[in-house]
Amino acid sequence: MKKALIFGALALAGVTAQPATPALAKATAPVAALDTDDDGTVDLKEINKSATDLFASLEKDADGTVDLKEMKGRVSKKAFKTADPDNDGTLSKDEFLTMVSVMFKDADPDNDGTLDAKELASKKGKALLRVTR
Repeated sequence: MKKALIFGALALAGVTAQPATPALAKATAPVAALDTDDDGTVDLKEINKSATDLFASLEKDADGTVDLKEMKGRVSKKAFKTADPDNDGTLSKDEFLTMVSVMFKDADPDNDGTLDAKELASKKGKALLRVTR
């Protein structure tokens, strides 16, 4: 009970505890980087903003698409092929964002439409981060 009161008083005073482990600190960093509305989670809109920025930086040859080489190992050949419905060997921005959306849903096991640090630290969350940052 005393601990709860102390932590409650610290929270009211604006003092927040640092993550207890390096792994937890590493897991919270992506949320902090992507969470533009400061709600402690990342939603699809925030992910898409970051993914759009990444797409623009990867798309070096000004053809409006990225190919597997431009993706620089961010996805497997199989995942890339799945995301390329017209089988032209490239992903348009829309195809890229569709892939990101599917990956977001895969990383959201509780289907609440947001990802927290634990979800982003999962295997599927890490895969999503590779195509958004």
